[in-house]
Formats: sequence, C-alpha cells, structure tokens
Amino acid sequence: MTSIFESAMGSDFHRLHPMLQKRFGVDTTAGYACVGRGIFSEVRRGAWWTVPFLQLGGHRNILFPDQGKDIPFTIENYPYIDGYGRPTVTFVRTLELPGSKRRRFDATMVQSTHHGGIVDYLGTHQHLATDLALEVLADGSLHLQSGAQRFHEGFAAFEFPAIWTGTAELYENFDDARGVFTIQMQVRNPILGFLFGYRGEFTCTYPALNGEAVPEHLKPLREESRE
Repeated sequence: MTSIFESAMGSDFHRLHPMLQKRFGVDTTAGYACVGRGIFSEVRRGAWWTVPFLQLGGHRNILFPDQGKDIPFTIENYPYIDGYGRPTVTFVRTLELPGSKRRRFDATMVQSTHHGGIVDYLGTHQHLATDLALEVLADGSLHLQSGAQRFHEGFAAFEFPAIWTGTAELYENFDDARGVFTIQMQVRNPILGFLFGYRGEFTCTYPALNGEAVPEHLKPLREESRE
C-alpha cells in the first residue's frame, strides 16, 4: 500500500523534497509515524471582529483566538484504519502557550473513495469535512488548500456557504542547510479576510508503529461515515 498522500498525488508525490516524501509517506504498512516538534515564530489572528468566529472553533479544537511569538508546538501524524475501513492519518497540533495554556488543532485525513482524494475532517467530532487540493511547487515544497466545508452531525448534512467558512492554505518545505521542516499556514474568509495563521519550523522523529496502535488522545471522539 502507498500512503494516502501518494495515492492522492500520484506521480507528483515523487517530486516532493525527499524529506517531505518521508514525512507524508506515513502509512500502516510503512511501519512508522511522524512526530514533529518545533517553534511557531508567530501565531496571529485577524481583527477583533474575527474573535467570536475563532472562539466558536475552539470548542472542538478547530481554531482559537490566541496569538503570540516563539510558541513551542508538536504535530503528531499517526496512520491507522478507521472504523469504516478507510486509511487515515492524524494531524494533531498542540501549542504550548504562556501560562501553561494548551491549544490544539485536531484533524484526521482519510483516503476518500467518493471524492477521489483526501478528505480532511476538522475538530474532535469529525462534523466538518473538506476536500484537499495538493500541489507540488518547483522547489519541492507542498502547497495544500482546503475546499468547501461540509457539515455532518446527527440528521443534519449540508455544505456551508463560503461566507461562513475559512479557506486554509498551507505550505511545507525542508531547509537542507539547517535540517528543519518549515511551515506556514493561513485561514481567510471571503468577507472577514484574514482569520488566523502561523509560521515556524520543526524537526521530526519517526516512531515505529506497535502493530496498528495509535495513541487514543489523537483519535477523534466520534467518526463520521459521510464525506
């Protein structure tokens, strides 16, 4: 089996920097996970009127209104097969803010048979889903962009109007000279403009998988079959 990223990107996957290929090559058959630790040199949010939007996302580990500089963080990518038989990778980012305050972004990415790529479930309950567009840039870096967001909870299932959502753009690369991964991300709304973003760098370790065991704290509290 290939990783969900290689399956989604096809031959373009091999144009990624070799270290990005290793990082995004995590899969249950590959036998390893990827844990990154580093520093966000900057975490920032939009103007004051974006705060209620960000606070709402904070209830389920999607967005939050905190900001600052030189913030330690961890990103944990563990592959597993979810309850619906889909290859899945955790993308859990934990930020250590001043005053012993922690914030998390929770996401699980699944290989979709319905959408022909990767579906990113946001938050602790997989109630928000978005398709990902993946692009390899000329320097071997990865550009990731989220699409329309779909809401699934209970009997409710609908696509959010763009005015009520944010589009995320993420860039990851590897700096050969310093031996670190670099990352920058921003979320924008078509009306409110810039909502949230960060930039920083990190190094990775690749813990061996013990069977298919994934730390329970990284898994969503519920799984959603609708994509």
